[in-house]
Amino acid sequence: MKIVDLKNLVKIYDESEVKVKAVDNINLSFEEGDFAAIVGPSGSGKTTLLNLIGGLDTPTEGEIVVDGTDIGNLSSSELINFRLRNIGFVFQAYNLIPVLTAKENVEFIMELQGKKRKERSERSMELLSAVGLKERVNSRPSRLSGGQQQRVAVARALASKPKFVLADEPTANLDSKSTETLLDIMEHLNKEEKITFIFSTHDQRVVKKAHRIITVEDGHVVSDEKRK
Repeated sequence: MKIVDLKNLVKIYDESEVKVKAVDNINLSFEEGDFAAIVGPSGSGKTTLLNLIGGLDTPTEGEIVVDGTDIGNLSSSELINFRLRNIGFVFQAYNLIPVLTAKENVEFIMELQGKKRKERSERSMELLSAVGLKERVNSRPSRLSGGQQQRVAVARALASKPKFVLADEPTANLDSKSTETLLDIMEHLNKEEKITFIFSTHDQRVVKKAHRIITVEDGHVVSDEKRK
């Protein structure tokens, strides 16, 4: 089932009177269950593309249809609510709230959704167990390693039961062992739970794990390779 459909997508930035076309007429779709990596050199447009898919940036032209909704037609408040309920995010910098425990960080998204305390508690424990942090649920980010913090971020991204998860350079700050653990967890969630992951990455370790490689150069998709 198609969950993201990009139609004639263009993003132009005006920088010092010079127009930069970061995304140039991209047509692309993602299916439920994809484990896809968007790759390309710096300045190729891959992060802009990810931000557009996630509704963190607005297109200059074209459509971004997520699960049947053209998010370009939503108001700012509608878009915030749509992201909250449909899209999970994992960022390079983790973006955990320092004063909250791992469990509280995961629960926070569900609290914004208005979920009841019992449901928040049960789901956060389930997700932290799934990412191998059952024993660290009460630890604050400062007491966790980088790899553990990123696993909390993955659990938080899944807390809202999103249609898909966007991960922008999720392994950039991790050592090899932490990267391998994180990717194994996400691949397991993809296979067993049918969770869709879309990465933007330079990391060849992520590329090797991905089941679909989308290469972007100068704002264009130059190849789209699917693997078994």
